[in-house]
Amino acid sequence: MARRAWGMLTGCLIGAALFPACSSSSGRVSLQLYDSPDPSGATAQAAAKCSTPAYSITYDKLPNAADSQRQQLVRRLAAHDSGVDLMALDVTWEAEFAEAKWIVPWSGADAQQVEQTTLNGPLQTAMWNGQLVAAPWTTNTELLWYRSDLVPKAPATWDQMIADAVGLAKAGKPHYVEEQGAQYEGLTVWFNTMVASAGGTVLNPQGTAPALDGAARTALTAMGDMARSPAADPSLSNTEENDARLAMESGSAAFEVNYPFVWASMQKDKPAFYKSFTWAPFPQVVAGKPAKPTIGGLDLAVSAYSKHKDLDFQAAMCLRDAANQERLAVTGGLPPTLRSLYANPSPAFVQEYPFYKDILNALDSGSVRPKTPAYQNVSIVISHELSPPSSASSQKVGTLDSQIKDALASKGLVP
Repeated sequence: MARRAWGMLTGCLIGAALFPACSSSSGRVSLQLYDSPDPSGATAQAAAKCSTPAYSITYDKLPNAADSQRQQLVRRLAAHDSGVDLMALDVTWEAEFAEAKWIVPWSGADAQQVEQTTLNGPLQTAMWNGQLVAAPWTTNTELLWYRSDLVPKAPATWDQMIADAVGLAKAGKPHYVEEQGAQYEGLTVWFNTMVASAGGTVLNPQGTAPALDGAARTALTAMGDMARSPAADPSLSNTEENDARLAMESGSAAFEVNYPFVWASMQKDKPAFYKSFTWAPFPQVVAGKPAKPTIGGLDLAVSAYSKHKDLDFQAAMCLRDAANQERLAVTGGLPPTLRSLYANPSPAFVQEYPFYKDILNALDSGSVRPKTPAYQNVSIVISHELSPPSSASSQKVGTLDSQIKDALASKGLVP
């Protein structure tokens, strides 16, 4: 269908970056979907399968880096560009885009269906001020990955993991704990997860002020203890997700806190290690209190400046249906947001996600990042103040509190 439509849509698509979505001579509307690059082809397949005689969906690839993706969308929406119809928003952007009235809230039967079929954790990423402003499409969360040939039993807590790593180091065995400690979003995610797992939040429920308390002190103490221990990779302060994956595959680490993409990668790149590569829930910060790993992913939003909003919502509902979400999970490596896919998993899904029950538990009980239109500012000050992670301590709470207050007021920061 997409190939047949190409000839009559060429003139419209060539100018997609400059002109609003347009119709062919047959009246078929072209809807522009802006999303991050997907090398698996799953997103392109979803766009093709959801195209109808009334409209086609054109998949426009945003830059690779999340900051550049946001910048491009912000510039176009601030200019009231009607050439943007649908967007796959990073789960940290919803509050900002909704508060600026750049996206249209969901309502009616569509909103009801989204709310009834979506896992609770991912659903919270798409809410702002009690209203559904986007539809969860894909999601993500971290687990603990470890080598069972080095550690027969997964540690339940951070303290136990550090103790296990120290024991392995004394025995001269691979022992590092790989975690995202570079000065970027991954460090903010680590902090948010640790605070939530200790029973706290970074911001108050209204998102108007910091709420750092004893839970934040517990989180900072745990982060600093790990970063200053033999468990820490010497490259911790420069480590991002892929760096952690590569370090684990190199054989220098015993533990890795990371996303599910590492499973297929280990299977392909290091089959010898894959035999003993296994998983467990994110370690507890407080013994006996389940961890609350931070939820990631993408949510579908409709542009306030689109000239085809009714069709946009139809297209979004199709893009996030069970068939497309399963394809994105199995082929594209992004876990689904629909509860039905976990309740009745297909053989293909189970094969790719043998840990799907742990993913489900993490998504049901996980945490979301601070909900505020000024999230970019808040993330910047957190990652700046906690870099390097070895500087983390309970004494940082006061400084973080002050800097987050300034961030919420957009003082002295350029996101």
